[in-house]
Amino acid sequence: MKLGRRTALKAGVGAVATIGVPSMVAAQAPIKLPLATVWPDGNFHTANAKSFAAEVKKVTNGAVDIEVKSGGQLGFKGPEQLRAVRDGLVPMADILNIQQIGDEPIMGIEGIPFLCTSAADLKVLHKFLRPLYEQVALKNNQTIVYMVPWPTQYLHLKVKTETVDALKGIKIRVPDKNAQEMCSRIGMAPALIPWGETIAALSSGVVAGVSTSAVSAVDGKFWEFLKFSLATNHAWSSQIVTINNDTLKKISPANQKAIMELGKKMEPGFWASSLQADKDSVKRLVEGGMQLVPVPAPMMAELQKLTHPMIAEYYKRVPAAEAPIKAYLAEMKRG
Repeated sequence: MKLGRRTALKAGVGAVATIGVPSMVAAQAPIKLPLATVWPDGNFHTANAKSFAAEVKKVTNGAVDIEVKSGGQLGFKGPEQLRAVRDGLVPMADILNIQQIGDEPIMGIEGIPFLCTSAADLKVLHKFLRPLYEQVALKNNQTIVYMVPWPTQYLHLKVKTETVDALKGIKIRVPDKNAQEMCSRIGMAPALIPWGETIAALSSGVVAGVSTSAVSAVDGKFWEFLKFSLATNHAWSSQIVTINNDTLKKISPANQKAIMELGKKMEPGFWASSLQADKDSVKRLVEGGMQLVPVPAPMMAELQKLTHPMIAEYYKRVPAAEAPIKAYLAEMKRG
């Protein structure tokens, strides 16, 4: 997207906000807020955002109209989303936390391999991470509206693998540096590729596998390229919907409160949709011709052993991560 278009988008929010309406219709001038997301309309995160937008319009009596712009149509790539909201280039975005570590390294904690083994574990981790993420948002001139995790991660491959040795040398797309380091340690050949370029990398043979969720695998119709989904459950990540703080100030206090309370109210349901999306997506992958491969216990033990040092190494790279991770591990009664 050209800079002129981005500047126009930035200016457009304020322009709409200045349109006067009779006080009997709304307590504030109506405001339209584009919400940028790279995910397509069929993705559950996009569905969540649209559901939230519809409820916001209701609770504000039409004064705040969030327009979900899916599929990256506003021109912002995943790693640009935090900066785009910070700089007011777009008033809202659905941001993938692990893709923002170039700007905010603390956002990569969930991606540490095998730190969490279930959504229940992740919920405990979020108890310690959420305050840090809120500080990061404030530092970047934005406020978190709600957070929703992706489902568990898989290694989607062309070949069936049931040992670590069988993974060695496979060229695989990874979404972030933690996954890149994990795959390197277990002998794979990882390539850090944004989602928008993943299908092209698969179709051209640049990679022979992808590290991602089953949901994204369905989005990309992986059955056209790959045959097996190895259920490693190796990492987590979350989408964080934020709003630019300068934009937030243009909304009446009553509507600000209504929006934030709505985000808090709807978030548990969005978590449930994540778990259901994983089940539905695995079913669709199998229907498409892929095979779900459970990880044999000896293979899982070796994967965890090879990647365990990454926790201590993360402390060294991101000292602020040590306290929340250790608090989480203590609550989980893990060393």
